[in-house]
Amino acid sequence: MRTWFITGASRGLGVLIAKAALDAGDAVVATARNPDAVTEALGSHDNLLAVKLDVTDQDQANDAVAAAVKRFGRIDVLVNNAGFGVVGAVEEASAEEIARVYATNVFGLLGVTRAVLPHMRRERSGRVFNISSIGGYQSRAGFGIYCSTKFAVEAISEAMYEELAPLGIHVTVVEPGAFRTDFLDGSSLMPHAQRIADYDQTSGRTRDWSTDNNHAQQGDPEKLAAAMVRLAGESEPPMRIQFGSDSVSRVEAKNAFVVGELAKWRDLAVSTDYPADELADA
Repeated sequence: MRTWFITGASRGLGVLIAKAALDAGDAVVATARNPDAVTEALGSHDNLLAVKLDVTDQDQANDAVAAAVKRFGRIDVLVNNAGFGVVGAVEEASAEEIARVYATNVFGLLGVTRAVLPHMRRERSGRVFNISSIGGYQSRAGFGIYCSTKFAVEAISEAMYEELAPLGIHVTVVEPGAFRTDFLDGSSLMPHAQRIADYDQTSGRTRDWSTDNNHAQQGDPEKLAAAMVRLAGESEPPMRIQFGSDSVSRVEAKNAFVVGELAKWRDLAVSTDYPADELADA
């Protein structure tokens, strides 16, 4: 039996991953700002511990991890799922809006990870799943600020993958596409308060898309949750995985674009080196 520690587990993907893990016979520490919402969603279960956690509060993160270890003895799987989105042009974003989303999506993830890793290092085993987004691999108009937080998660995850592999801890960054959760609701996706007419044909269309496509996404979140449980059991999980055909297509398209652009500008790119003979003499 594995013990999962899941942030943002009262709704959306978080609660579905928690349910899938419980159904698999694992123990789950499901955290949320309101732990009663976890119990309402998942019911009472001998293998479930609902814990209050605002990921922006380091003391709460430390206390939640301590409670998890006290109850189940260890943490085998960390799912950094808590987060929210913002939509609008980069220029439209206020400093306060940017700071708020970074506090949860980036600094909150780091705080929880710092609290959990000492226990995994002691056991020389563990799985860390950092929930990013296809927006962490390819940004788009209207999602610049949100995607920048997920780009940060990707960079953190790549470094952790190298740092923790020798210690027996696997790190995977997860890039979901559009899944039929409440992510596009106002409770999870916040439009920037300012709206500038010059951006109506770019980020403005993204704002409209997020409203029009709420609960019409093609991704099945229950299938994603089942896939997460499968990944937790893989002996050699990937460093990065996409979920959803839309995510796969966008990665393929960006990779092709980058390869083409690199080839087009390669001569200029490499022209900035010192001459090879000077490097040989250095």
